[in-house]
Amino acid sequence: MALDPVPPAELTEDAFLAGKLRLRQFSRGHRSGHDAILLAAAVPARTGERVVEFGAGAGAAGLALARRVGDVSLTLVEIDPVLVDLAQANAAANGITARTIVLDVGARAAEFADAGLPPDHADHVMMNAPFHAADRHRGSPDEGKRSAHLDAGETCEVWIKAARRILAPGGCLTLIWRADELSRVLDALGRGFGGIELVPVHPKPDAAAIRVLVRAIKASRAPMRLLPGLILNDGEGRPTAEADHVLQGGALGSAPCGETARNAPEK
Repeated sequence: MALDPVPPAELTEDAFLAGKLRLRQFSRGHRSGHDAILLAAAVPARTGERVVEFGAGAGAAGLALARRVGDVSLTLVEIDPVLVDLAQANAAANGITARTIVLDVGARAAEFADAGLPPDHADHVMMNAPFHAADRHRGSPDEGKRSAHLDAGETCEVWIKAARRILAPGGCLTLIWRADELSRVLDALGRGFGGIELVPVHPKPDAAAIRVLVRAIKASRAPMRLLPGLILNDGEGRPTAEADHVLQGGALGSAPCGETARNAPEK
């Protein structure tokens, strides 16, 4: 599948999901990679459900989810108008229907409603928010990459609060975060979410997790579950069978994630 015309010099054309998804993204600044595809694989969406991605960038995660699931109602939220246009072009080039909107995730509820995202609207929110603490990590000299990666300290709380507002009761929030900063996510999820599921992501079998995939259900009272970890590479540096399955477009795990939390009776 080729995208016409040929990308200008500042754009690259990259293949995801073993070539089933081709995206243009800027050659400099933040570029989507494994984190976006892992996030997409972890979202337990079904055909016909309403999915909103926060901080969509060029659209990699949301479009990867749409490629896997099929007919979802997808909205890509991004603060940068240039990236919004690029995400819309990527959706069209891949034959995926998506709505892209310019919106700050930290905007007021009224601004979300004006953009077509009122309270209790979505079945799923997915996000790969900036998660490198600004007081502990040196930012990139590239402004776009720096804003996409660095968290000044409020991003986690603000983005999760926005997700809680637009999710319908029983709706699912899925996010990817640094493993060593997980406590911040759990603290923010303590207000309005339950049924939390954690999937550690390990670079190799004997290494500590570097990322954690997190799912949480709005208004659930189900207990938290620590699920088996995903190991990306074996001892010889080759992708594991499960990682290869995910990176080629498969769902994470053998069954829809989040089902235990969604169906658990309230106590």
